[in-house]
Amino acid sequence: MSVARPPTENSKPKLKRARVENWPAMSFSEEDKVGTVQPHDDALVITLKIGGYDAKRVMVDQGSGIEIMYPDLYNRLGLKLKDLTTYDSPLVSFNGKVVIPRGQIRLPVQARSEVVKVDFIVMDAYSPYTAIVVRPWLHALGAVSFILHLKVKYLSRDLIEELVGS
Repeated sequence: MSVARPPTENSKPKLKRARVENWPAMSFSEEDKVGTVQPHDDALVITLKIGGYDAKRVMVDQGSGIEIMYPDLYNRLGLKLKDLTTYDSPLVSFNGKVVIPRGQIRLPVQARSEVVKVDFIVMDAYSPYTAIVVRPWLHALGAVSFILHLKVKYLSRDLIEELVGS
């Protein structure tokens, strides 16, 4: 028969403190709408530094899965066919036509102080945009976009940064 003994100071289990990190809350409020015309149905269009070039008219599309680059940006970056890797899956453009991409290229995309690498499919089709960034870019950046507020927010170091659509 064994007798239970009360725990001694040396036999008490050591408790570990949970590490609590206080991150700023990323949210959108009515104040984020200041400067926008409401109601609207505008696309979220921002400026990003792509491949070292300030690319204007970059559309943020959280519903798509592949990033697209159009001829305007491709030409401004001075890219050549030899810079691209093969991408042979046809895509459908905004006007409903099937387009065979020129290829694919991986480039750094800078949003203020944060840089992530993005695989762009280079399209040979007209678009009012220079590029489209989508879910993979948002996820790599840890960003949240809100089209109603025309903003993208993400955590950079311990601060929330935002990109404002135009």
